[in-house]
Amino acid sequence: MATAKPDKEPRSPQDLEDEIEQLKAEIAKLAKQMQTVGEKSYGTARRAATEGVSQLRAQGEAAIENLRGNASDMEAQLTATVREKPVTSLAIAAGVGFLFALLSRR
Repeated sequence: MATAKPDKEPRSPQDLEDEIEQLKAEIAKLAKQMQTVGEKSYGTARRAATEGVSQLRAQGEAAIENLRGNASDMEAQLTATVREKPVTSLAIAAGVGFLFALLSRR
């Protein structure tokens, strides 16, 4: 930064202009540093957001795959139960159908 002359000596207009130019140069340098910091912060935030989206997508896909597996297991279990006890399964299906018919009337 510019060093100021002691107050006892008068400053010439050229000295003042030189100090103003030095200040302008320092302000420009600070502005460039601030811009660089801002760009790095934006890049870091964007990278973190992208990684977060990727993780959420992976978790969502795993949850869907888990649900598919559970649905497949339930289907297999239901099929096995119907094959073991067809009459009971038919009676349950008829009862559920009758209940749905009663509820849909109201």
